[in-house]
Amino acid sequence: MIAHRPRAALLAVLFLVTGCGGGAAASPGPAAAPTRPGTPPAPTVTVRAAPARIPGLGPSTWARVPGTAGQVVVVTGRGRDSPLSTVVLYRRTPDGWRPGPVWPAHNALRGWSAHHTGGDLRSPLGVFTLSDAGGRRPDPGTRLPYHRSRGFTSHGTGFEGESLEGSFDYVVAIDYNRRPGTSPLDWTRPLGARRGGGIWFHVDHGGPTHGCVSLGEAPMKDLLRALDPALRPVVVMGDHAFLAR
Repeated sequence: MIAHRPRAALLAVLFLVTGCGGGAAASPGPAAAPTRPGTPPAPTVTVRAAPARIPGLGPSTWARVPGTAGQVVVVTGRGRDSPLSTVVLYRRTPDGWRPGPVWPAHNALRGWSAHHTGGDLRSPLGVFTLSDAGGRRPDPGTRLPYHRSRGFTSHGTGFEGESLEGSFDYVVAIDYNRRPGTSPLDWTRPLGARRGGGIWFHVDHGGPTHGCVSLGEAPMKDLLRALDPALRPVVVMGDHAFLAR
């Protein structure tokens, strides 16, 4: 059964990076001594504010991101028909959106689709909530509800002949055509079976996926530990041209 964590989890602490600059006005008095010859000027310290909007997301895409979201995972595909992408987790802070590391990733073999259907070998474009997690291995420390099960065992080989073993050791369900608040293994399909489903973040096996987004094992564990349901995380996913609209 899916294990729900206590709702009393503290909100993630948001850090505001500040810099020192300026000072009190100088009082009248003798002129300051001239700078010694050869003394380099004091370095200028610049504090760059975090952007108010996540870079790479155009007005149409940004309008679909809920105003309540405090975490946004951005999956940027290399091209509409490419299986290669990058993943960055952004966190809202008092002065703007702060990015985490850039993680290389795979998406579906044939790229992306605005109307994903089962078996089309494309990942769905769009903005989706992230509500539930699970895997074959023990919970690495996520605050999302985590369902551990042998049902997450993967078999066979991928499109490039690579083994799929361990691909579902850790997963985060992407809320495309699924019922949030249930195990990623729940096969309820609100849009109907024809529209596919079972779209997850999972451990990368070294090749394209059927529709999911895959990350290395270490980034997957980092993502699981970072996601906080109190911050209402969402994923924004698609090729770079789609995201820029």
